[in-house]
Amino acid sequence: MPTYKQRLSAASEHLSHNDSVLATVIRRCGPAKLSPHTNYYYALVDSIISQQLSVKAASTIEARFRALFNEPFPEPASILTKSIDELRAVGLSNAKAHYIQDLAEHILDGRLIFDQLDKQSDEVIITKLIDIKGIGEWTAHMFLIFCMGRLDVLASGDLGIRNGIKKLYDLETLPTPQDIENRANAQGWHPYASVACWYIWASLENKPAI
Repeated sequence: MPTYKQRLSAASEHLSHNDSVLATVIRRCGPAKLSPHTNYYYALVDSIISQQLSVKAASTIEARFRALFNEPFPEPASILTKSIDELRAVGLSNAKAHYIQDLAEHILDGRLIFDQLDKQSDEVIITKLIDIKGIGEWTAHMFLIFCMGRLDVLASGDLGIRNGIKKLYDLETLPTPQDIENRANAQGWHPYASVACWYIWASLENKPAI
């Protein structure tokens, strides 16, 4: 079975062969730098804390959030021992405090089991994630690409992808998500749409992460 690095190399070759515009980006950027990991729980908590905040502000709030607990990073059960007011006192908004507790509840009652995710389809994982308050399709797509390393996720709603495609393909207006779906099919991005997205972000020197 090929290694993940070998699969990324195959993805670059496939995209270069099928899309001359991306081929130029691939030659300039070299191999895609995707490094999947299994710290899924932390990634989701961090994604909620970081929503609509600068990196510095999110880091400050996360440090205060950790300091509430007598453990390196609070387990779901520990989070539910704190009141909404206690969570808000470290800088979380009322909504984010509820979102983090809802994530904890999903984990504890078995609606979200991280050990099972690797065996599940992208569609099933997206459905499970967006059932959690505060997690939408964008976060689910980023989770699949950057945490799980899934190779065929098209982040069609991401503004960076839309801006990157507009610039790379010299479009007059921002493409819609459906335009991006159509382009992915026409340019042969599948089954490596995640890697195509990585190169589009790289073309703007603006790669999101989770």
